[in-house]
Amino acid sequence: MIPTITAFERSPDGGKGLARDTRVRWALEEAGQPYRVRPVSFAAMKEPAHMALHPFGQIPTYEEGDLVLFESGAIIFHIASRHAGLLPEEPNARARVITWMFAALNTVEPPILDLSTARIMEADKPWAEERLPLVADRVRHRLSQLSARLGDAEWLDGAFSAADLTMVSVLLRTRPSGILNEFPNLAAYVARGEARPAYQRAFAAQWAFNTGQPQAG
Repeated sequence: MIPTITAFERSPDGGKGLARDTRVRWALEEAGQPYRVRPVSFAAMKEPAHMALHPFGQIPTYEEGDLVLFESGAIIFHIASRHAGLLPEEPNARARVITWMFAALNTVEPPILDLSTARIMEADKPWAEERLPLVADRVRHRLSQLSARLGDAEWLDGAFSAADLTMVSVLLRTRPSGILNEFPNLAAYVARGEARPAYQRAFAAQWAFNTGQPQAG
């Protein structure tokens, strides 16, 4: 059965791949699984039909027969659990990959999202000028810890896995701020993720979905 995911009818980033449907598309591409995409407007996201799929009125959602999932991390884990290639078979390695998925979403992503909020949604507040450097420093602190742990390794734990897919997706959100470039090994790590053919397919699909045209180049 071909699953259906939801995505913004028009993503706020204009198709740059920062919306969370892109990471789900990437997981499906890595797994070699076809999928359908149903666009959802901002208004429709708050209507009962979508709220029945996602209780917080967000995207993406994932529908596969009677199964309905929300939260990108849970969806990626489901895809990785059902299909080969994103989770190791060895139990301890598998557990470590899952740990890194949680770390990406629960430890690394929150300050990055806070920075995005401070830069975009709160830029006109009287306290924004004082708060922004503090939020940016929290992001730097997390990235410095991650950078130290990654070191010269290609991926987080052995071969590419759902951990890397999730972490790279999270780190991409730091690119608009320029902070990612302060950590050359992390910037190179993200570039390796973006170079994967499955990511390229996922990005091109969401770009076309948002812009109505194929990706240039």
